[in-house]
Amino acid sequence: MLTKTSLSAIRMLLHLARGERGAVVPPKRIAEDIGESPTYLAKTARVLVKAGILRAAKGIKGGVQLNRPPAGVTLLAIIEACQGTIVGDYCLPDCRPGTACAYHQAAVELHGAIVGVLSRWNLSHLVERPAPVRKGRSKAIPCMLVNPGGER
Repeated sequence: MLTKTSLSAIRMLLHLARGERGAVVPPKRIAEDIGESPTYLAKTARVLVKAGILRAAKGIKGGVQLNRPPAGVTLLAIIEACQGTIVGDYCLPDCRPGTACAYHQAAVELHGAIVGVLSRWNLSHLVERPAPVRKGRSKAIPCMLVNPGGER
Protein backbone atom coordinates (compact mmCIF):
# COMPACT_ATOMS: atom_id res chain seq x y z
CA MET A 1 0.00 0.00 0.00
CA LEU A 2 2.77 2.47 0.84
CA THR A 3 5.41 3.26 -1.73
CA LYS A 4 9.12 3.66 -1.02
CA THR A 5 8.63 7.41 -1.43
CA SER A 6 5.90 7.50 1.23
CA LEU A 7 7.99 5.49 3.68
CA SER A 8 11.04 7.67 3.03
CA ALA A 9 8.91 10.78 3.52
CA ILE A 10 7.55 9.50 6.84
CA ARG A 11 11.08 8.65 8.04
CA MET A 12 12.36 12.10 7.01
CA LEU A 13 9.47 13.88 8.70
CA LEU A 14 9.91 11.83 11.88
CA HIS A 15 13.58 12.79 11.93
CA LEU A 16 12.65 16.47 11.68
CA ALA A 17 9.84 16.14 14.24
CA ARG A 18 12.25 14.61 16.78
CA GLY A 19 14.87 17.29 16.16
CA GLU A 20 15.14 20.85 17.35
CA ARG A 21 11.90 22.72 16.71
CA GLY A 22 12.18 25.00 13.68
CA ALA A 23 15.64 23.72 12.74
CA VAL A 24 16.58 23.88 9.06
CA VAL A 25 18.30 20.64 8.08
CA PRO A 26 19.85 19.83 4.69
CA PRO A 27 18.23 16.76 3.07
CA LYS A 28 21.71 15.29 2.59
CA ARG A 29 22.26 15.26 6.36
CA ILE A 30 18.84 13.74 6.96
CA ALA A 31 19.63 11.05 4.37
CA GLU A 32 22.87 10.20 6.16
CA ASP A 33 21.13 10.08 9.54
CA ILE A 34 18.32 7.78 8.40
CA GLY A 35 20.27 5.67 5.91
CA GLU A 36 18.54 6.84 2.72
CA SER A 37 19.90 7.84 -0.68
CA PRO A 38 20.62 11.62 -0.62
CA THR A 39 19.40 12.02 -4.20
CA TYR A 40 16.17 10.14 -3.57
CA LEU A 41 15.50 11.96 -0.31
CA ALA A 42 16.08 15.35 -1.99
CA LYS A 43 13.38 14.44 -4.54
CA THR A 44 11.07 13.34 -1.74
CA ALA A 45 11.71 16.62 0.10
CA ARG A 46 10.70 18.58 -3.02
CA VAL A 47 7.39 16.68 -3.13
CA LEU A 48 6.74 17.53 0.54
CA VAL A 49 7.65 21.20 0.00
CA LYS A 50 5.23 21.37 -2.94
CA ALA A 51 2.51 19.88 -0.69
CA GLY A 52 3.19 22.48 2.02
CA ILE A 53 4.33 19.91 4.59
CA LEU A 54 7.93 21.12 4.49
CA ARG A 55 9.38 24.58 3.99
CA ALA A 56 12.64 24.99 2.06
CA ALA A 57 15.36 27.47 2.93
CA LYS A 58 17.96 28.33 0.30
CA GLY A 59 21.54 29.36 0.75
CA ILE A 60 24.61 28.11 2.53
CA LYS A 61 22.61 27.22 5.64
CA GLY A 62 19.69 25.97 3.59
CA GLY A 63 17.64 22.86 3.99
CA VAL A 64 14.14 21.89 4.98
CA GLN A 65 12.01 22.27 8.07
CA LEU A 66 8.51 21.28 9.10
CA ASN A 67 5.99 23.80 7.85
CA ARG A 68 3.38 22.71 10.42
CA PRO A 69 3.51 21.33 13.95
CA PRO A 70 3.87 17.51 14.02
CA ALA A 71 0.28 17.13 15.23
CA GLY A 72 -0.85 18.95 12.07
CA VAL A 73 0.83 16.50 9.67
CA THR A 74 -1.37 13.46 9.13
CA LEU A 75 -0.35 10.24 7.46
CA LEU A 76 -3.08 10.99 4.91
CA ALA A 77 -1.39 14.29 3.96
CA ILE A 78 2.00 12.60 3.60
CA ILE A 79 0.73 9.67 1.56
CA GLU A 80 -1.39 11.83 -0.71
CA ALA A 81 1.57 14.17 -1.28
CA CYS A 82 3.71 11.20 -2.34
CA GLN A 83 1.19 8.93 -4.04
CA GLY A 84 -1.68 11.20 -5.05
CA THR A 85 -5.22 11.40 -3.74
CA ILE A 86 -6.57 8.15 -2.38
CA VAL A 87 -9.52 7.30 -4.55
CA GLY A 88 -12.04 4.53 -4.23
CA ASP A 89 -12.28 1.80 -6.85
CA TYR A 90 -16.00 1.97 -7.53
CA CYS A 91 -17.91 0.10 -10.20
CA LEU A 92 -19.43 3.12 -11.99
CA PRO A 93 -18.82 6.81 -11.30
CA ASP A 94 -22.53 7.72 -11.50
CA CYS A 95 -23.69 4.92 -9.19
CA ARG A 96 -25.66 6.24 -6.18
CA PRO A 97 -24.92 4.63 -2.79
CA GLY A 98 -28.57 3.65 -2.16
CA THR A 99 -28.87 1.78 -5.45
CA ALA A 100 -25.27 0.64 -5.86
CA CYS A 101 -24.15 -2.94 -6.17
CA ALA A 102 -22.51 -4.72 -3.24
CA TYR A 103 -19.02 -4.19 -4.69
CA HIS A 104 -19.58 -0.43 -4.89
CA GLN A 105 -20.82 -0.36 -1.29
CA ALA A 106 -17.79 -2.37 -0.12
CA ALA A 107 -15.45 -0.02 -2.02
CA VAL A 108 -17.05 3.04 -0.42
CA GLU A 109 -16.68 1.45 3.03
CA LEU A 110 -13.04 0.48 2.39
CA HIS A 111 -12.17 3.96 1.11
CA GLY A 112 -13.76 5.53 4.17
CA ALA A 113 -11.84 3.23 6.51
CA ILE A 114 -8.48 3.92 4.84
CA VAL A 115 -8.95 7.68 4.76
CA GLY A 116 -10.31 7.66 8.31
CA VAL A 117 -7.32 5.80 9.79
CA LEU A 118 -4.74 7.82 7.88
CA SER A 119 -6.48 11.05 8.93
CA ARG A 120 -6.37 10.14 12.63
CA TRP A 121 -2.64 9.32 12.77
CA ASN A 122 -0.12 12.16 12.70
CA LEU A 123 3.61 12.70 13.25
CA SER A 124 3.10 13.39 16.96
CA HIS A 125 1.59 9.94 17.42
CA LEU A 126 4.53 8.32 15.62
CA VAL A 127 7.09 10.31 17.64
CA GLU A 128 5.43 9.18 20.90
CA ARG A 129 6.10 5.50 20.15
CA PRO A 130 8.83 5.31 17.52
CA ALA A 131 9.66 1.61 17.87
CA PRO A 132 7.84 -1.65 18.63
CA VAL A 133 7.21 -2.41 22.29
CA ARG A 134 8.80 -5.61 23.57
CA LYS A 135 6.71 -7.72 25.91
CA GLY A 136 8.45 -10.32 28.03
CA ARG A 137 11.04 -12.38 26.20
CA SER A 138 9.43 -12.07 22.80
CA LYS A 139 11.33 -10.36 20.04
CA ALA A 140 10.03 -7.04 18.79
CA ILE A 141 8.71 -6.96 15.27
CA PRO A 142 11.21 -5.13 13.04
CA CYS A 143 9.99 -1.61 12.36
CA MET A 144 10.21 -0.44 8.75
CA LEU A 145 10.60 3.16 9.94
CA VAL A 146 13.82 2.41 11.82
CA ASN A 147 16.99 2.02 9.78
CA PRO A 148 19.64 -0.66 10.43
CA GLY A 149 21.93 2.01 11.89
CA GLY A 150 19.54 2.41 14.80
CA GLU A 151 18.18 5.93 14.14
CA ARG A 152 14.71 6.15 15.68
